[in-house]
Amino acid sequence: MSSLFNEILYKPLFNGLVLLYNSIAIEDLGLAIILLTVLIRIILFPLFHESLRHQRITQELQPYIKKIQEKYKENREAQTKAILELYSHHKANPLMPIILIIVQLPILWVLFRIFNGGLNEESFGLLYSFVDKPEVISHTLLGLVDLSKKSFYLAAMATGAQYLQSRLSLPKPKAGQELTQAEKMGRNMVYIGPVITAIVVITLPAALGLYWLTTTIFSIFQQVIINKTFSHGESKGTSK
Repeated sequence: MSSLFNEILYKPLFNGLVLLYNSIAIEDLGLAIILLTVLIRIILFPLFHESLRHQRITQELQPYIKKIQEKYKENREAQTKAILELYSHHKANPLMPIILIIVQLPILWVLFRIFNGGLNEESFGLLYSFVDKPEVISHTLLGLVDLSKKSFYLAAMATGAQYLQSRLSLPKPKAGQELTQAEKMGRNMVYIGPVITAIVVITLPAALGLYWLTTTIFSIFQQVIINKTFSHGESKGTSK
């Protein structure tokens, strides 16, 4: 199983990083990490897009779910059926974010192993025949940040980006809409992600912080696209 994991994920990503390091990134590990992250996000763009869209639809449907819960509060079976029909009508899958997490975890683990180990003589034994061994090994971003060590600044930027993305994912309350306690708690969760990001990233090599910052910035742009889609009428379907 471990061998299969290495062949399917570890070696392709490691070789991709070295290939970028040798070419476009001009032997700068930081630039190579940014380029690899962008490449991963482009490949996973449809999955991330659908996850963000389903998450937004689910949030938009909360007032209608509340009404269903009140209407069928004495009948859990009818309540569940009505909520599932509501999701089905709006083509929403509340489990989509969980699916995205499941897909991301192996990739995150591989990138952690790669970035934590860095580029070294031992790891170069995993290179494909068409990927050249780097002549110069550098673990910096533009010669400014040592990516093999912790970086408070990268951790702070990653945390700030995570907070912005979380804020953008929240729909604006409709005029006169009174939020339930559950909805208020949900909105307070916007602080949980950034706090977890800060705790995790500050304890890891800066290479992981750079990856997290880059992928979160990519998510921000995708979130803006989703929000524009809803503002131009997709969310109107939730009022039918």
